[in-house]
Amino acid sequence: MHLVDLSVNFLGSTPIVGGSLPVAVGAAFATWQQGRNEVTAVFFGEGATEEGVYSESLNFASLKKLPIVFVCENNLYSVYSPLSVRQPEGRDRLAVANALGIPGGRGNGNDAEEVKRVMSAAVARARRGEGPSFVEFETYRWREHCGVNYDNNIGYRTEAEFQEWRERDPINEYSRLLLSEGQVKSKDINAMRAEIAREIEAAFAEAMAAPAPLAGELTSGIYYNAPRN
Repeated sequence: MHLVDLSVNFLGSTPIVGGSLPVAVGAAFATWQQGRNEVTAVFFGEGATEEGVYSESLNFASLKKLPIVFVCENNLYSVYSPLSVRQPEGRDRLAVANALGIPGGRGNGNDAEEVKRVMSAAVARARRGEGPSFVEFETYRWREHCGVNYDNNIGYRTEAEFQEWRERDPINEYSRLLLSEGQVKSKDINAMRAEIAREIEAAFAEAMAAPAPLAGELTSGIYYNAPRN
C-alpha cells in the first residue's frame, strides 16, 4: 500500500485515510518555495474529507496559494459504510472547500473526456499561480474495500446498484466512444488488452522469482532505531 515511482513523479501513497494530503501539500509547498513551475495532484476518497488533516491541508494550501489540485474520488462508500451514516445529509464537499477559499468543480469520474477537461482547467489555474483547486468525481467501487473479491452478497449494497454502475464502466465507455469515432479498431483494443495482460504476468513472475529479503533488512531505512537495553 506504500507505492512510490519517482520515474513518473509519483511521490507515494499511504494507507492511512487522509494521510497523503499533508504529504502532497508539503510537496507543493516545496515546489512553490523553489520557484518550480510544477503542479501537485493528490487523490483521495470522500471519506478523507471527514478527517481533521483534510481541513488543515486545504487551509494551508489556500493560505499560501499553493499549486495543488485536490481530487476527491467519491465512490459512495468507505469500507462498508455509505455516505448516509458518515456525513450529514446534504453536506456539500465542494462548498466546504469553497469556504476555505478554494474553487473547483464536479464531474463524472467515469467519463475520461470530462475528467480531462476538469483536471486541465484546475492544473492550468495552478500553473498561473492562482492557487489550489478542489474537484470531485463521482465513481464507484467494483470490488471489496481491500482485496480482489466481489462483496455484493454481504448486504451493504445491492446487486442491482452494482449492475447499474457496471454499465458505466469507464474503460468500456471510452472504448465504445473511440470505436464510434473511428479513432481505434477492435483489434487495437484487443492488442492493448493483451499487452497489459503480458505486462502483469511478467511482473508477477519477477516478483515470485525474487529472493526473500534478509532478516537483517527489517530495520534498515527506518526513521529511528530505539536503543536496546
